[in-house]
Amino acid sequence: MKPRIKKDLAEQLAPKIIDMARARSMLAGDPLREEAFAKELGVSRSPIRRGFGLLAELGLATKEHNRGYFLTRDARSIDVRSLPLDVDPFEDFYLRVVDDVVAGDIRSPFFEAELLRKYEVPRGQLIKVLNRLGHEAMIERKPGQGWVINSFLHDAEAHIQSYRFRMAIEPAAVLEPTYRVDKVAFAKARHLQQQMLDGDIFKISRSEIFQIGSQLHELIVRCSGNPFFLESIRRQNQLRRFMAYRSNVDRPRLISQCEEHIQLLDLIESGHREEAAAFLRKHLDVVSRLKTVGFDTALGDEHENAAVG
Repeated sequence: MKPRIKKDLAEQLAPKIIDMARARSMLAGDPLREEAFAKELGVSRSPIRRGFGLLAELGLATKEHNRGYFLTRDARSIDVRSLPLDVDPFEDFYLRVVDDVVAGDIRSPFFEAELLRKYEVPRGQLIKVLNRLGHEAMIERKPGQGWVINSFLHDAEAHIQSYRFRMAIEPAAVLEPTYRVDKVAFAKARHLQQQMLDGDIFKISRSEIFQIGSQLHELIVRCSGNPFFLESIRRQNQLRRFMAYRSNVDRPRLISQCEEHIQLLDLIESGHREEAAAFLRKHLDVVSRLKTVGFDTALGDEHENAAVG
């Protein structure tokens, strides 16, 4: 039974690895880093390694001695649905729990036993999802038993302040004297935004949409060469992930954001960094207003539901 359990876990993780690679617009020959994938998916490196091995069996990756695994095809060309895998709906269950936490259907503090009754899933699967949410700072394990939910999720003022912070940090990063454009990474990001405009906005998952947007903003800040700016924006992305999941349901609105992302990349790469910084600040201001309206509406629905209940 032991090898079968390992195989099942690898089958669960393999599609998620491809989803992450697609979100990062990884190309044939790009390395698959165990640590990065393990951190994002909330598991140890060992099952990630087995997932890489399964992708190698399917011809989607190759293992090089003392170097690790590398993609054999552009990630965007891989259709996860066509893979011959008996996949457990790990991501679907994860997003279901996220929706319930954000909507207030799961109250803080909560205990694993009540979620096991609520969802009727194996305890191992629930623990994996809870550990992933803990790693993403959505929830935190209590010293004794149970979990508490990050108060940021239901705090409209904190959400506004997060965007105000980004409006200060990200444009400042663009104006750093050490700023150097990563042309290869910019080209990948631009191509990915165009693919979104060409129809991917309506095809990919909410988590992948968030990854694509957050990684673009991290790229812009990373090119500043200032690690303090980069660490700050990564922390903000971690906190706002779940508010983004809520707002990303309105996919047509994301079209203008993708168009602005491409315009922003063009401004920076052409050397117009002062103009780019002003454009970025306005972009974040507009997005924050749109998402805050969605946030307030959702909170209103939560309060109404609570009153009815």
